[in-house]
Amino acid sequence: MRLHYPLVAALLAAPLLTLPAHAAAGLTVRAGTTPETALFPSDRFTAADSRQLTGRRVNLPLPACTAATSSVCDGVRLLNTLDGFDTQPRVTVPLTGTPDIRTVTPATVYVQGPDGRVGLQQLVWDPASKTLAGTTRDQLREATAYRLVVTTGVLDSTGRHLGAGAATTFTTRTSSTTLDQLRRALDDGSAYSQTGISSRAPSFRQGSTSTVFPVVQGETIVRGDQVQADPSKPLVSSMVQSSALAGVACYAFGSFQSPQFVTADAVIPPVPSRQTPAAQGKATVGFALVVPAGQPPAGGWPVAVYGPGFTRSYFDVFLTADANAAAGIATLSVDPLGHGFGPASTISVGSPNATIPVPTTTFLSYGRGSDRDGNGVIHESEGVQPTDHKTVVGGNVVKDEPSTNALVGNRDGLIQTTVDNMAAVRLVESGVTVPGCSGQAVPLAKTNVSYYGLSFGGIYGTMLLGTDPHVRRGLLNVPGGPIADIARTGGFRNLLADQLRVSHPNLLNGGPGRDGFTEDIPQPFGAPVTSPRPGAFLLQDYLAKANWLERSGSPETFAPLLRLRPRYGAKEVLFQTAFGDNTVPNPTAGNIYRAGKLFDRVTYYRNDLTPSSGMNPHGFLEDPRLAGRQNGQLQLTTFLRTGTTIDPDGPLPVFEVPIADPDQTQCLHYPDPQTGAAAFPPGASGDCGHRPADAAP
Repeated sequence: MRLHYPLVAALLAAPLLTLPAHAAAGLTVRAGTTPETALFPSDRFTAADSRQLTGRRVNLPLPACTAATSSVCDGVRLLNTLDGFDTQPRVTVPLTGTPDIRTVTPATVYVQGPDGRVGLQQLVWDPASKTLAGTTRDQLREATAYRLVVTTGVLDSTGRHLGAGAATTFTTRTSSTTLDQLRRALDDGSAYSQTGISSRAPSFRQGSTSTVFPVVQGETIVRGDQVQADPSKPLVSSMVQSSALAGVACYAFGSFQSPQFVTADAVIPPVPSRQTPAAQGKATVGFALVVPAGQPPAGGWPVAVYGPGFTRSYFDVFLTADANAAAGIATLSVDPLGHGFGPASTISVGSPNATIPVPTTTFLSYGRGSDRDGNGVIHESEGVQPTDHKTVVGGNVVKDEPSTNALVGNRDGLIQTTVDNMAAVRLVESGVTVPGCSGQAVPLAKTNVSYYGLSFGGIYGTMLLGTDPHVRRGLLNVPGGPIADIARTGGFRNLLADQLRVSHPNLLNGGPGRDGFTEDIPQPFGAPVTSPRPGAFLLQDYLAKANWLERSGSPETFAPLLRLRPRYGAKEVLFQTAFGDNTVPNPTAGNIYRAGKLFDRVTYYRNDLTPSSGMNPHGFLEDPRLAGRQNGQLQLTTFLRTGTTIDPDGPLPVFEVPIADPDQTQCLHYPDPQTGAAAFPPGASGDCGHRPADAAP
């Protein structure tokens, strides 16, 4: 990947003296030797490295490393493996005095690059450190040189100009290349040979047991979840709900072998960006498959791959594929990494109706979870990311230590899950025939595999569509990014709080915010924060570093590859977002659409205009309590089958196709959890403000 220098080469070489000075002013930009005391990001905090695609490697100085600061040092070590800075960086400007923050605009502080000027949003002034911070208003290009500029148009609190302008150059990291390299390793076979996978064919048997079941009246599917690390402990059983019945011939539960690039700690060991990470081993990946009834077309039934959400499993295919089989689409789904509970988890298929002789059959579901933190319990998503390490004595946790890889978050788990879905696509393309489906062998089509995913599945689905030339069409339901922003503003804030609590130092700073912390980060284009709560500025830095590190496993990175700058041809893509989504908030969805210029491909479900207003609309594609479910699935199936985008409720206002006002993705539409207010208010909460215009160069 080459660096992009057009339009900025002259600026990159320009001395600072080209910026006008106001010598009488007292306010100046500090020019220290650390990231905290100098303009940041800056290539002065990198080192030359020919093994990197950018020719640079991040080289942040390590702070004094003690037991009390170990997490800070661990994070810096991880960042120092990258080949550049974040593609939507947190910019910090240390000053000698107090600015008039009203004069910090896209015309006075900006980033200059090949696409013009980009200003800052989410402005914060920290009086304690005399530092101005903000995030770039738009995502920058990968592996590209930029110039950060602070002009004398910034005034101090008395109205005087900044004493002198300041500028620095920085290079953004490669973000999408790791996943692209792993996809290539699948296609050239090296990933399979490294792990000793000799057969890529699926299995529809476990020992002598067939795992293909004709759909009959009264048939039941029961999951037995291994929630205890001890496999001798009883499983937790629950009925699998299924609404995917129309036009279905059979349900099949199969498995295949997939190369695994993650370690047991859900981390891909870092390598220079010119190298492809090596596969660490292989895994048996289970799947659920819904097969249409009737005579398949020549070549077999077309296939859609479904991606489940966070904490969910492939059993959700039975709630999201309602109309697929009747439309002649077979649907296949695999668990995300770390999901589906423990490996001893089971499936039991049988009938409670004595008039239908279907015996109960039990077999493994190939759960992908494990007890990573050592507390003896396997949670619904444990194993998808690095976790803390608990010491349990007498049933009580007596010690809880953070992972050295905590800052990696879901990044590598999302990359591996995307690879597993790529392997599933190639499994289908190699030729699959489902045995014993309604008394015959039923073929699946080898070509034109499509994809759809909900929430987490929409996140790694965006990554899949951006990097896999084998998948041309996909619908992404309620995705968002980056992950840290989803967690802090949405329904998983408590999980982020757990990570902040265990961190060294503990980053929970109290205040009005829910779950014990208040980050004081404004919403996009919200009013600047000028008096952040103690500890908030440090917390903002931690979250920014997490976004920087996780960007290679975050959907907004891959959004430009769908259509704006496609690597493998433009994709047929459709997004569905729900007004006031409390789990994956609207601003995080807007990050994807803005990065890829995709608002014309966004359907906006206005749950606030329905009888289910007041409920969290996040799961509207599968939750029968939400009014938009049927029409959401109608739009889904129509798009998968034909590539046509329909407005499922016609002239009615519930589905906006496309979204009428993209700026509606600029705010939460529910009280900000930083205020400590209730998470699920009834009804609509009004419109967002509009994005201010960009300043002309």
